[in-house]
Amino acid sequence: FRVSEEGAVYTLRRLALVGSEEAVDVVYLQFQLFQVILKLSLKETPIRPISVKPSDAMLTQQVPEILFPWRSLDVRGDGTVRRVKRDWVIPPINVPENSRGQFPEELVRIRSDRDKNRLLRYSVTGPGADQPPTSIFIINPISGQLSVTKPLDREHIFNFHLRAHAVDLNGNQVENPIDIVINVIDQNDNRPEFTHTIFNGSVPEGSKPGSFVMTVTAVDKDDPKTANGMLRYKILSQNPQSPSSSMFTINNKTGDIITVAAGLDREKVTQYTLIIQATDMEGNPTYGLSNTASTVIRITDINDNPPEFTTDTFFGEVHENRVNVIVANLTVTDKDQPHTSAWSAAYRIITGDPTGRFSIPTDHTTNEGLLTVIKPIDFELTRSFMLTVEAENEVPLARGVHLPRQSTATVSVRILDINESPEFSPNPKSIKLEEGLPAGSLLTTFTAQDPDRFLRQTVRYSKMYDPANWLEIDQVNGRISTIAILDRESPYVKNNFYNVTFMASDNGIPPASGMGTLQMYLLDINDNAPHVFPPEVEMCEKPDPNAINVTASDPDLTPNAGPFAFELANRPSDVRRNWTLNRLNGEYAQLRLRIGSLASGIYKVPIMITDSGNLPMSNTSYLKVKVCQCDHHGDCVDMERIIAAGLGTGAIIAILICIIILLVLVLLFVMWMKRRDKERQAKQLLIDPEDDVRDNILKYDEEGGGEEDQDYDLSQLQQPDALEPECVKVGIRRMDERPLHHDHQYPLRSAAPHPGDIGDFIHEGLKAADNDPTAPPYDSLLVFDYEGSGSDAGSLSSLHSFSSSGDQNYDYLGEWGPRFRKLADLYGGGDD
Repeated sequence: FRVSEEGAVYTLRRLALVGSEEAVDVVYLQFQLFQVILKLSLKETPIRPISVKPSDAMLTQQVPEILFPWRSLDVRGDGTVRRVKRDWVIPPINVPENSRGQFPEELVRIRSDRDKNRLLRYSVTGPGADQPPTSIFIINPISGQLSVTKPLDREHIFNFHLRAHAVDLNGNQVENPIDIVINVIDQNDNRPEFTHTIFNGSVPEGSKPGSFVMTVTAVDKDDPKTANGMLRYKILSQNPQSPSSSMFTINNKTGDIITVAAGLDREKVTQYTLIIQATDMEGNPTYGLSNTASTVIRITDINDNPPEFTTDTFFGEVHENRVNVIVANLTVTDKDQPHTSAWSAAYRIITGDPTGRFSIPTDHTTNEGLLTVIKPIDFELTRSFMLTVEAENEVPLARGVHLPRQSTATVSVRILDINESPEFSPNPKSIKLEEGLPAGSLLTTFTAQDPDRFLRQTVRYSKMYDPANWLEIDQVNGRISTIAILDRESPYVKNNFYNVTFMASDNGIPPASGMGTLQMYLLDINDNAPHVFPPEVEMCEKPDPNAINVTASDPDLTPNAGPFAFELANRPSDVRRNWTLNRLNGEYAQLRLRIGSLASGIYKVPIMITDSGNLPMSNTSYLKVKVCQCDHHGDCVDMERIIAAGLGTGAIIAILICIIILLVLVLLFVMWMKRRDKERQAKQLLIDPEDDVRDNILKYDEEGGGEEDQDYDLSQLQQPDALEPECVKVGIRRMDERPLHHDHQYPLRSAAPHPGDIGDFIHEGLKAADNDPTAPPYDSLLVFDYEGSGSDAGSLSSLHSFSSSGDQNYDYLGEWGPRFRKLADLYGGGDD
């Protein structure tokens, strides 16, 4: 026998059992490397080579038997034989996945050589047996037959590690456990799967053949070491098939896509779509499984198309002196992808603009060149420009591409004349002169020139800004003269400078005007006398020290100011008697009090000060000394400060009188407001009868519940003589009204009134009601007087018992006031 590297056992010569001297039906082979013994049963039929792999065992319909021969023979020196323990390794058992045989399917038989003497029990442990996933492998405990119970899936579990055990009936270990490895043999039961349904890639246009584009990838769950998991790629289709049907190829093993033909042009074909197929079994179209995916290859743009002007010559015009004005729009075309650096154009002026008066920025939306004036142009100097411009892309052109003639154009620019403003020169104009010039003095001539020298226009001058109103200008010749004395000490003069603005206007259409500034520097002269500073000081009644330092203030400049000479005036005579003035230096003098104290009050000390001008100026100014009572810190008390400030008793009284007058005015205003409210309430009672709404019908949404819901005291409608005496009042009010004032008395009639006094009685009652602030409204019941239980007149109808009213005179009704105006109109209007 011999064994191959793969573990297959072969016979070296033909085994003939028939006729042999010794019948041999079992052969034990011991492998030194694995330390295992293989038991072969010899039959009369030829036996194929047996491998330890389960697949070969099944082909021979033989179940390999795995023994527990942990002892081997060792020959001693004296010729005796003894058993020696040895470790051995069981080769892996291979089981194909997805088996469709009958289950349980026998794999191997495990037995020990000690089962001849006693009964043994066999078992297996490990994942797939007694550990999850359980019950995949089972073993006959008596025969040691190991079987698989279900189909296996290599993609789920590719091998199992089990341990075989042999024990006696008492559970004692008879053999050391042996390791059994069961490998799941792969079958081609999985199709290739691409990692993406659609692959995206790109390649620049104009790429040479052999340029890498992208890589597509597919995976197969089958064993990659076998043909089941070995994939091959190929391109099934290309769309569009322009300019060739085979623009790309793919590496069948790696999936790398490369170009194989020239002619990629984005301006013609922007993208290609490829259908890629992946097949396992090393691409065998008969036995392999396949799958497809799409690949989109985008052709990216390169700068292979230069910009070209739409015309050879552009025209534009612009007014002179205008800046930041677009003169012309330069348009180009570029076949490259829009809004990319290969499409965006950059413009430059080659010739025609030596002074740099134009620029051409790019409109990034339209890619147009905007010819713009950036410096003013004078029509009188240049009336037209002829520019040569060139357009290029922001990135250089691709190799081998050159700018064509259409990338250069000519721009003709015409300058338009406008009426320009006259210009003063120099502007501003500075002059230097002394202050104090009298009115009418000629200062200078300030003229302007009209830039429109080809037009004969007249220039007129006027004054625009002269805050002190010192100057005037001749409107024809521009001569400037004074109309007031110049004073350097004026508040309008800043740092000896005084500025006046003039305007020059021409008579063009439309007229134009320009401004010019005359800047005068005024030289100082001694025209201001000094005065004492500070003008007011404070001193205590008993000063300690009793000296005050003063100085002089002179608006003039040196040498027309200090040093100063200080001297007390001779008058009044008590000045020199109470005060002394000593000169400390050319700027300060010290005023001292000769006497020990002064009464509180204000004292004016005259001091004569002389400056140092070429013609010295003197001035006697009064130093206001406020003498007051001081506290222990030497500060004046507040009340003394008020008295010293000049607020005497008269001023305080005047302030108090003003406060009282203000309070009286406020009180009068309040009284007037109350009186107006009373008059407004009285006017509401004296409503014009024509405006009276009592005769109108007022409709309400709710009728109410009857008399029980009213708040009126219906007992007042009874016979007055049945009422209590205290209930008989001149008016009965609603319960929701304010209570009546009991002190207000209405007129009373006698029990037997004379028929002629009804008018007087009504007048008196009316006046009483008008003057009563608590008078009831119209819809209240009014009781003016109680006339008794009977009436001499019978009923009211007896007042008019004649058949005609012609004999009755009702003119007196018009004298009763506005309340009886309607009655007077009815009865006093004559026959009408």
